[in-house]
Amino acid sequence: MSAICVRARTGVRSGLRFLSESAPASTIPAQKKKFDGPGLEHFIKNSANEETPVGASGCGPVAPSGKLPRKPRERMPEWLKTKIPTGSNFARIKENLRDLKLHTVCEEARCPNIGECWGGKKGTATATIMLMGDTCTRGCRFCGVKTSRTPPPLDAAEPVNTADAIAKWGLDYVVLTSVDRDDLADGGSAHFAQTVMEIKKRNPKILVECLTPDFAGDMAAVAHVARSGLDVYAHNIETVEALQRTVRDHRANFAQSLSVLKEAKRAKPGLITKTSIMLGVGELDDQVEKALVDLRAADVDVVTFGQYMQPTKRHMMVKEYVKPEKFQHWQTRAEALGFLYVASGPLVRSSYKAGEYFLANVLKTRAGDGATGGATEGAAVPASSA
Repeated sequence: MSAICVRARTGVRSGLRFLSESAPASTIPAQKKKFDGPGLEHFIKNSANEETPVGASGCGPVAPSGKLPRKPRERMPEWLKTKIPTGSNFARIKENLRDLKLHTVCEEARCPNIGECWGGKKGTATATIMLMGDTCTRGCRFCGVKTSRTPPPLDAAEPVNTADAIAKWGLDYVVLTSVDRDDLADGGSAHFAQTVMEIKKRNPKILVECLTPDFAGDMAAVAHVARSGLDVYAHNIETVEALQRTVRDHRANFAQSLSVLKEAKRAKPGLITKTSIMLGVGELDDQVEKALVDLRAADVDVVTFGQYMQPTKRHMMVKEYVKPEKFQHWQTRAEALGFLYVASGPLVRSSYKAGEYFLANVLKTRAGDGATGGATEGAAVPASSA
């Protein structure tokens, strides 16, 4: 126990003698000061309007509340405020999720677009299902999903339950994502692949995007998912290369994420690949530019830009609320580099309805032209919108 804790406890046991008797700090016996850190005197005000000055230890002043002063947070600008989600379709999907014990990243990550996506009319309704539970084995500093080194075991019925729910909802485009499961030998890739195949078995016309983890760099796991029958393979680099260790878990990195996207395309030529970048975490313009160039060199087709939003006070703070004009700048720049599709805006997320609507049309056109689409391993499946 530190000396400061011992000293504070002594004061409590003696009926807060230091406070009740108004004993000045200088009366504390010198022999008890066995360390050069802040003493009890640093935590007691001399008067109602005066704080104890900084001591030789370098300890800063204590705020009136007794807590160390915090860096003030920026107020959220108007362009980031959204309506409360409502609507019959929204309520129906939410109820079905609870009944089937399924999780969505829309809820877990507190996505601002949940009402727009879940409440969409036929032809535009989308949802992002989070597979393999709601507990991640990693601790990225931006993510609000709970973490544990030993999450619960996989639910063997989840692929079937997920496919049944999606078929019931009448969705046109579904995104499957997951927590990281470093506790599993294959990172959960077989679970992903089985879910895709179950969905396609019930309705081959449903378009499936898989937003996967990096599977700890296991390229066989990446290839397994890429060949499962999905229509879009997504994996997020999250931020620029220079900020990877600041923003993401130490087991993730920029080069590994690029390798995942490359392998998906190699394993299934013609497969659309996609990634996302958060802005507002301290990135510089030249770093974003380099990330875009690297992504195009890896033949990534789709990139989205969105504003980082701090999930809780325990997470990484927002460095900047990026203005809509800057998002427009990056959209223009990415389009000039040749990306198939770019979605860029403060409220855009990796799984965003407008982008999914566009990709659905691209996939429908490719299917009509006989191009490679969402074919499963050993079986051709037409990829067209419902």
